[in-house]
Amino acid sequence: MFDPGYWEQQGALAGKAKGRGRVLFLDAESGPAVLKQYLRGGWAARVSRDRYVFSGFDRSRPVMEFKILERLCAAGLPVPEPLAAMCLQHGSLYSGWLLTRRILDAEPLADQVVIRRDDPQMWRKTGACIRRFHDFGLVHADLNARNILVGGDGSIHLVDFDRARIRQGESRAYGANLRRLHRSLEKNWPDSFRGYLESCWILLLEGYDEELEAA
Repeated sequence: MFDPGYWEQQGALAGKAKGRGRVLFLDAESGPAVLKQYLRGGWAARVSRDRYVFSGFDRSRPVMEFKILERLCAAGLPVPEPLAAMCLQHGSLYSGWLLTRRILDAEPLADQVVIRRDDPQMWRKTGACIRRFHDFGLVHADLNARNILVGGDGSIHLVDFDRARIRQGESRAYGANLRRLHRSLEKNWPDSFRGYLESCWILLLEGYDEELEAA
């Protein structure tokens, strides 16, 4: 289940996502899925690309993300359905994988900024979606324009809850989430359409403040 070679032999590899981790799209018999391998970035990758210090299965990154997704799904928040997680111990280290249901007909916001620049409802719904997570107490560890998915039907989902936490009343952390997202949009916004950025960001904040219901 967690071996990319197996899925390749089955002819079930449908593509991969951009990002630091290894994220594969699968056409499994049980339905479209996403298989993520936890990988290190930065200086830590020089020591080990795919191993982390083991301090217990319940404290491993795949198991913790699986449990957070379970709670978010139970609360009706728009996230991928968790299917399975694996923490494979290697002595004092471990490697990890996570299998989730794939959200079909959806693209990262980073790839949608140009075609959605004149879609005020989408930007408001994005802000409202983020507000729903913050009201639940979720602090996303890496809220960027690639971790927000925009569906063809206008739905908004958040993905990648590695190192996320659920705690009430962390207003400072919520503000940091929004500032990180703004920096990510600046990075992904083409220079030829730069004039749209701030107007779209204002719409996003309006949705966040008005607590509009996101699909």
